[in-house]
Amino acid sequence: MQFRQKNPAAGGRPRGSRPLLRHAAAAGILCAAMTGSFALTTGPVAAPAAYAAEESSGSTLKLALTGDIDTLNPFLAILATSSNILALQYQNLVAYGPDQNEEIPGMAESWETSEDGTVWTFKIPSDRKWSDGEPITANDAAWTFGAIQDNDALKQANGALLTSVSQVVAEDDETLVITLTAPQASNPGTQLPIMPEHIWSEVGDPAAFENDKDAVGSGPFTVVSYDKAAGVTMKANPNYWQGKAKVDGITWVPYKNSDAAVQALKTGEIDVVSGLTPVQYEALQNQPGITTNAGTGRRYQAIAINPGTTTVENEVLGDGNPALQDPELRRAIAMGIDSNTLLEKVLQGLGQEATGEIPMTYPLYHWDTDELPLAYNPEEANKVLDEAGYAMGPDGIRLDKEGKPLKLRLMGRNSDPTHQQMADYIGPWMKAIGIEINTEMKAPAQVNDDSTFGNFDMYFTGWGIGPDPDYQLSINQCSSRPNADGTGATSENSLCDPEFDKLYLAQHAELDQDKRSELVQQAQEIIYNSAVNKVLFYANSLEAYRSDKWEPFTTQPSEGGVITSQNGPWGYYSATPIGADVAEAGTSEESGTNTALIVSIAVVVILGIAVIVFLRRRGSNAEDRA
Repeated sequence: MQFRQKNPAAGGRPRGSRPLLRHAAAAGILCAAMTGSFALTTGPVAAPAAYAAEESSGSTLKLALTGDIDTLNPFLAILATSSNILALQYQNLVAYGPDQNEEIPGMAESWETSEDGTVWTFKIPSDRKWSDGEPITANDAAWTFGAIQDNDALKQANGALLTSVSQVVAEDDETLVITLTAPQASNPGTQLPIMPEHIWSEVGDPAAFENDKDAVGSGPFTVVSYDKAAGVTMKANPNYWQGKAKVDGITWVPYKNSDAAVQALKTGEIDVVSGLTPVQYEALQNQPGITTNAGTGRRYQAIAINPGTTTVENEVLGDGNPALQDPELRRAIAMGIDSNTLLEKVLQGLGQEATGEIPMTYPLYHWDTDELPLAYNPEEANKVLDEAGYAMGPDGIRLDKEGKPLKLRLMGRNSDPTHQQMADYIGPWMKAIGIEINTEMKAPAQVNDDSTFGNFDMYFTGWGIGPDPDYQLSINQCSSRPNADGTGATSENSLCDPEFDKLYLAQHAELDQDKRSELVQQAQEIIYNSAVNKVLFYANSLEAYRSDKWEPFTTQPSEGGVITSQNGPWGYYSATPIGADVAEAGTSEESGTNTALIVSIAVVVILGIAVIVFLRRRGSNAEDRA
């Protein structure tokens, strides 16, 4: 595999020696016109909205920080909070727009594919700059792809996505060519945040680079400093290609829990809080000066069931109960959990019933079925366990195949009240099928470590899903399992099924949308029937902000969407203090995005060309581990 810069000296950029960082996002809109061959081209298009300020407002947006930050190194970051911060600092070549998660220009202004779909060419404008003033070139992207491919320690966040990449070449400063081993459905430009080569190439060990102060980025904000006690301070990037934000910066203020963050919102100490519990959300609905938002969920909540965690070399990891290696036991456990009751009683109905891992907000890939053999059915669960040989003991607890009482640990986060609330229901349900549950609520960082190394039986988990399902499916391959020390790829829950791997590769390469959708749904069905991940529901994103200080934020999608945890920076980039001048381009509902989309579609229809707007993936991030 080759990653090279055809003209590394072009542009004459001096090497820096400072360990800096940055993050990204993007704008514009993409329409892909397809004829009989797979050829896709985009040209310069309008940005989705002009949020940039005429002059500084002197304001700082203050956000509640209640989740853990595993790292601000973008090659390694898995946790949702870290990913959300980095999404403001780095851009991908191709971004997802605020309107409908549509593909739009990011670091690249346009791109095209060869007729056979194996060569993608991206054009990077010559006037783009990093936050430190250095020019952004194709060499930065070539270096980023190569760094991940050549260094196992940098594969943790996105390494699984490069399996089809054969060669990445910077033809010149403005032209990047990605050659694939075979056609793939997902746009490779959506897959990686691009790093500044002049910073990272000077770092001795990129995997050890903390990247937590004076960062250099391409997105609308960059990290100035990070401290666990003080939180994260970001400043507006004056060189962001869509213009400097209306606020001078963002401060992520740490709070011990969401209750403390809610109180801070009420007193005006912070401006935005997310990750609310249903009780907190309803309590804030009638508060003066506060507006609540229940955005359509792009995240699933689940209970992971340890099938026997192993490394990519099939070495055993962790202390999971070996009885759970039996798929019949896992399926019985899944049938013993009443997901709909949890949705109604714990989430108070603020979400949607679930099937597979892809939420309803992505209808192209959502597994829409009424045939769910592992739905709540305690009678059937007991029958399965009886037939599988798990005899009931005199105390009402079954015995495993070794004659030991069937006792399992259920792990959750002590920072999320809903985990304990759900555990209070699950314990009695498991007792009803002869399984004893011991609940363990731990610090988020400990849950992350224990789940990575297989030190659990069952635990509450959840992942945020991007517009393209490729990443989420990729981390269920046998090859996605980690090394013994936890480095390397990231596995959702140590699934290793050759049939799943075949389906993954098939959907990855399938260019026909209907056929690909069917393959993705079949892949979700395999995960479902393996019972390694009991998807409970798709939770709405519950958030609130000080509407007496801030104009309405841009949501993604524009109708019923979220302010926080977006596939891009639009919510925070749009932050406008009340009384500040609003850019002439208007809000996201009236933006050039919609205009460009309408015009593009009209032109294609007139020409008689079929237009398909592809939904693509931003690096997906999890509520818990990814």
